[in-house]
Amino acid sequence: MAKKKAADSNVAAENRKARFNYEIIETLEAGLVLTGTEVKSLREGKASIAEAYATEEQGELWLINSNLPEYLQANRFNHNPKRRRKLLVHRTQLNKLAGAVQRDGMTLVPLKIYFDDRGMAKMELAVAKGKNAPDKRQTIKEREWNRQKARILKEG
Repeated sequence: MAKKKAADSNVAAENRKARFNYEIIETLEAGLVLTGTEVKSLREGKASIAEAYATEEQGELWLINSNLPEYLQANRFNHNPKRRRKLLVHRTQLNKLAGAVQRDGMTLVPLKIYFDDRGMAKMELAVAKGKNAPDKRQTIKEREWNRQKARILKEG
């Protein structure tokens, strides 16, 4: 449990809409291959993974459509903000993820990027299934009911 709290305190980017738009089936941790300026940009906390997703290509896992803005002090040594970034997972995990995406129509959605105890950039990746409109309405109803219950308990 202590390890989870350490990860939460070092969150660099979070995809807050993912849990609303997708039904999360399973989560796993993946490493990120980054350049030096990307790490500095992440530490500033200006990254966006809201529209990002992961895909398997030629036996490797790639993060597509994430935005790590340029690090202003890097000048000419900067990186491309929208470039594809390689994700590091074990071969067995990769095969399992690729199978879920191909067979079951699942999506690989990044939930958050954080720095672990050693200062390495890690990503919490979810195997998810997209929600349709009725499912989203049900989620909103449940959230409103939980808020209302909390108010009632607080008053009473």
